[in-house]
Amino acid sequence: MPQEETNQENSKESSSEMEIDSWTIKSEKIQTAQKIHLRPMTLSDIDDFMVWATDSNVTRFCTWEPYTSREAGIAFINDVVLPHPWLRAICLDNDRPIGSISVTPVDKIRGEIGYVLGSKYWGKGIATEAVRLVAAEIFKEKPEMERLEALVDVDNVGSQKVLEKVGFTREGVMRKFMCLKGNVRDMVMFSFLPSDSLH
Repeated sequence: MPQEETNQENSKESSSEMEIDSWTIKSEKIQTAQKIHLRPMTLSDIDDFMVWATDSNVTRFCTWEPYTSREAGIAFINDVVLPHPWLRAICLDNDRPIGSISVTPVDKIRGEIGYVLGSKYWGKGIATEAVRLVAAEIFKEKPEMERLEALVDVDNVGSQKVLEKVGFTREGVMRKFMCLKGNVRDMVMFSFLPSDSLH
């Protein structure tokens, strides 16, 4: 499920020229205040990871609680991030991560996108651009994938707006769909197909 609460983003949409290899996705033209790129996260990113991972505002809609120690963050990167089949750091021009985005296989033809962004960078169009970069290229990198989907808490309006701005289809509300931090929550299902158009 998308892992961040994003404020409303008012960036204008523009076409992007993409270049991608197996490790990096870059956007040459981005209608945000700062350019971003995606790259694999490494253990050396621990200090930047802890900035958003310890923020209760960021983790409000995450499945995990804020991290309270650097050691726990290191364990997460080693045990979850590094083995993940497709997880990238969201970076600014200085290559320092300000969040992360992932596509987790659901089955042979579906992947679930999730993202988290440091609260300092909410409302700047960054989450929208990161999702757009992934949606534009993931089907090329994984041709077997027929559907990219996202599950968003009904109260996470900011994240829903991110997906809608990119061009995801809001399919409906999944009632009492998952337990989040001890509470049974309704979730909104979004999807993006290879034949869909980016906004």
